[in-house]
Amino acid sequence: MSVEGHIESLQKKKSDLEKQLQEISNSPAVDEISLQRIKKEKLKIKDELQQLGAA
Repeated sequence: MSVEGHIESLQKKKSDLEKQLQEISNSPAVDEISLQRIKKEKLKIKDELQQLGAA
């Protein structure tokens, strides 16, 4: 996979995680464990994008 392809893949995954965060945050029974897991994954992706110079 090219660097550009990898960046696009990470950006899509980050976008998907943002949608999941919104869904969990808007639900009546917030699952804190899932919320934290998604936030950590999103931060990891953000860091990788910054290292690749795509942030």
